[in-house]
Amino acid sequence: MTSKAFIAGFAGHALTDDEIAFFKAEQPWGYIVFARNLDTPVQIEALTQSLREISGRENVPVLIDQEGGRVQRLKPPHWEKYPPGAALGALYDIDKEQGLRAAWLLSRLHAFDLLKLGINVDCLPVLDVLAADAHDAIGDRAYGSDPAQVTALGRMAAKGLTGGGVMPIIKHMPGQGRARSDSHHDLPIVETDRETLEKIDFAPFAALNDVAMAMTSHIVYSALDSAEPATTSKTVINDIIRGQLGFDGLLMSDDVSMKALSGDFASRSRAIIDAGCDVVLHCDGNMDDMVAVASAVPDLLGRALERAEAAVTDIGKADSADEVTCREEFASLMAQLPMF
Repeated sequence: MTSKAFIAGFAGHALTDDEIAFFKAEQPWGYIVFARNLDTPVQIEALTQSLREISGRENVPVLIDQEGGRVQRLKPPHWEKYPPGAALGALYDIDKEQGLRAAWLLSRLHAFDLLKLGINVDCLPVLDVLAADAHDAIGDRAYGSDPAQVTALGRMAAKGLTGGGVMPIIKHMPGQGRARSDSHHDLPIVETDRETLEKIDFAPFAALNDVAMAMTSHIVYSALDSAEPATTSKTVINDIIRGQLGFDGLLMSDDVSMKALSGDFASRSRAIIDAGCDVVLHCDGNMDDMVAVASAVPDLLGRALERAEAAVTDIGKADSADEVTCREEFASLMAQLPMF
């Protein structure tokens, strides 16, 4: 069955009749869940099973933002409270090997939590290199301000997810760590020169260009394209992300609902696809907006389809790691950082 080039959110704990009919008719490539969709393990398992049945694909991508810290959709009492990326960076500063091990363990624990629920893609690792004067939209989600540290921790985070059969998404390409406003509300403009961007911001994304999926940033980089944010910039996507950074995996937009983008949802979606993204991400579950997105995006065909198929090949292929042992080891490592 042909899928369309978008990822859809939805409103509540179970799909409505209208959502079921829409998803059956339009066949989005994947879905994304938020706290509004998540209650108990039994409820979530039933929800993801319904998504698989609607799509007719056992490995249909079901995405989540499960980082730790303030970006954690699965929360107590059913799931542990996890630390943010900055905690891994702090441990890395104390002991590099322990920091790297903790990054792998945290992602492996995410994978334990997610896969048993039928959630098989995590929007992690965050590869944004944090600038001192940046807006807090990234903040402690970042692993640090040194590109080598962000690269090393990001690599281990990606390995931890894939080791548990959950696929990672690197974000936010080509780097959001300098943004001085929140793209959920405004269009950030980064005026840093290209040489500095290449040396610092781009470095982790170039190093992890073999990860199968990536998400763009809704940010204008004036040294690259003064008119369009990365998500809708042919120059940034073709010359920088595909060209200079060498990323040839599935490229999705950040949420098309964010106010950094302009125009109606159909025009936004067309601009995203025309710029070179493979898939449009729509998160808020508004039916009218989803209909507009679906009307504007194509079926997944050609190279985009090949990337999409490659991205889900290893879903569910978990290693033999023991969950209890991993939890105990992670807790022991993080006990060194009581502030987190």
